[in-house]
Amino acid sequence: MIPGPIDPPARLLMGPGPISAYPSVLSAMSAPLVGQYDPFMTSAMAETQELYRGVWSTTNDATLLVDGTSRAGIEAAMVSLVRPGDRVLVPVFGRFGHLLAEIAERALAEVHTIETAWGQVFPASVIEEAIIRVQPTLLALVQGDTSTTMSQPLDEIGAICARHGVLFYSDATASLGGNDFEADAWGLDAASAGLQKCLGGPSGSAPITLSERAVEVVTARKKIEAGIREPGDPSAPDFVRSNYFDLGMILDYWGPRRLNHHTEATSMLYAARECARVLLLEGRGEVIARHELAGRAMLEGVRALGLVVFGDVAHKMNNVVAVEIPEGVPGDVARAAMLEDFGIEIGTSFGPLHGRVWRIGTMGYNARKDAVLTTLVALEAVLRRYGASVPVGGGVEAAADVYRAAA
Repeated sequence: MIPGPIDPPARLLMGPGPISAYPSVLSAMSAPLVGQYDPFMTSAMAETQELYRGVWSTTNDATLLVDGTSRAGIEAAMVSLVRPGDRVLVPVFGRFGHLLAEIAERALAEVHTIETAWGQVFPASVIEEAIIRVQPTLLALVQGDTSTTMSQPLDEIGAICARHGVLFYSDATASLGGNDFEADAWGLDAASAGLQKCLGGPSGSAPITLSERAVEVVTARKKIEAGIREPGDPSAPDFVRSNYFDLGMILDYWGPRRLNHHTEATSMLYAARECARVLLLEGRGEVIARHELAGRAMLEGVRALGLVVFGDVAHKMNNVVAVEIPEGVPGDVARAAMLEDFGIEIGTSFGPLHGRVWRIGTMGYNARKDAVLTTLVALEAVLRRYGASVPVGGGVEAAADVYRAAA
């Protein structure tokens, strides 16, 4: 039997991501396709690069998209910047620090990690001490780890890396667009993200930016594949072992040479372009402030419901909060009730936090008052259904008070 046309149910995605996309992003994805070297296409690529310079707060020429989910951006950065045997230092404060370490290991790096308790972040001094001890080629650091909802301060790290001759890469998948990120001012050599969190789009495209120093490393490892190689093209002996994630070739594809590497994912390019356009049209600072306000309203709302917030709230990301599941409330059953009865998705977590916390996101298109209040109404009803004692209307009133005060 042949199924009917795709017809997903209406959902309000209030988990840690993916989230509900901006309507204009969905519209952009339905625009007609053009050839990969059509003047319209190459113009759209150049526009997208310039838009993301604004999103990243950078003047880096090497600002572009890697086709694939946010993990594609991480892997492209790792395999292109790290030679086999290079030392990589990864401070781990949640699931996604472990991911960076694994990808570095698969790139045949000598991986060193430092760890702190989930729900905490690292003082800059601890990271510097580890850099002095390990002497890595690259520091790989998550900015916002949604598994714990913590945001690692980055503002001092770039200067530390520069002092010790270390490349500095950050995974900003969960934080870019909803939290401060200053690629140039903070001394980032590389950073990558995804669309499906604060940028308000679908998963499937990974914005990335590279400093001149990072580009030099990538270019020194360039190997042009035989089918498109021209006389004089380099063929480095320690070339990047991945063809698809070779940033040297991807840079040539996005650059003036337009050297064929892959066929750009046209509809995802349109989506990524629109995500950045919407953000910059509203104003980068204004969008971050909107995320901060929605996150603060949700924080006060869940507290007013009597829920215990997980982790160091002083270092919580703007766009997601984790709450302890009340004793006696079946966490997965209650989440299923939120989805089935109210069409609202919230998340659990991973590892030591699986089944212990719920993660509630307020990001992208859903970082808005009606989404926050609607989620708190549903959460209160479900908590009461499963025996939790919660004040009637307490969450909604506390969140509404935050919005009233801001107005």
